[in-house]
Amino acid sequence: MAHPDEATGRQYESSGAGLRTHEAHSARMYDYLLGGKDNYPADEKAAEAAVAAFPTLRTAARENRAFLGRAVRYVVEETGIRQFLDIGSGLPTADNVHQVAQRHAPDARVVYVDNDPIVLAHGHALLSADARTTVIPADIRDPDAILAHHETQELIDFAEPAAVLAVAILHFVSDEEDPGAIVGRLREALAPGSVIVLSHATAEISPETALGVQAAYRAQNVPLTLRDRADLAELFAGFEIVEPGIQVVSDWRSTVPESERPSHAEVSWYGGIGRLPRD
Repeated sequence: MAHPDEATGRQYESSGAGLRTHEAHSARMYDYLLGGKDNYPADEKAAEAAVAAFPTLRTAARENRAFLGRAVRYVVEETGIRQFLDIGSGLPTADNVHQVAQRHAPDARVVYVDNDPIVLAHGHALLSADARTTVIPADIRDPDAILAHHETQELIDFAEPAAVLAVAILHFVSDEEDPGAIVGRLREALAPGSVIVLSHATAEISPETALGVQAAYRAQNVPLTLRDRADLAELFAGFEIVEPGIQVVSDWRSTVPESERPSHAEVSWYGGIGRLPRD
């Protein structure tokens, strides 16, 4: 049943229908890998099968999460952008995008996007008192629905530079579903000076273990397509890639001494930021 949030007046679903907790979901598996508690036996089973193939998968997930935080801080501090569209946002955890952004720019606005009802329920509870932040139900495979959603339109002014975050989500989009076209549609909606933040799992660094993870995910009906650095570079088409370029996420603008970072093989995840040229 839909009910309005008292602080914002937004309508949220609370029926619990469609949760499908008996099936593994990528967002809840990621939550499990990060040590969260908002997951179910199916998610744990699928995630542990992936860990069996790639024992440092939890390290990789943590490094990707840290990359997201550094990327958001870069966007706020070095581009002046104050509006974020976080697609495939996953379950709330420490240092969510709005928390990082608003720590450095209190006026920052964030629209979270996810297709898991459990993510939506937790997001609504977390964000109910924050009029500058919301979560909407949508899938990255339908970028037009994301862009046209009334809450996206309320918080994001596409006539001004915005940041689109597609972190750890495009590897769940198959080649047949054309991730390049999806990013292209998002790019078309953005004003000059906007940025896109991407991260993506790869088998280029440690093929045997990474392909084992792919097989484990697919065995639980969770699609996973690994791509290499060149593939990720193609997804940045039309954007100027920000220095230091596409890097293993644990290296991207990290302040941790190199000797203390995990090896590239322990992470096997690329990330980077692209910026739309200004006219």
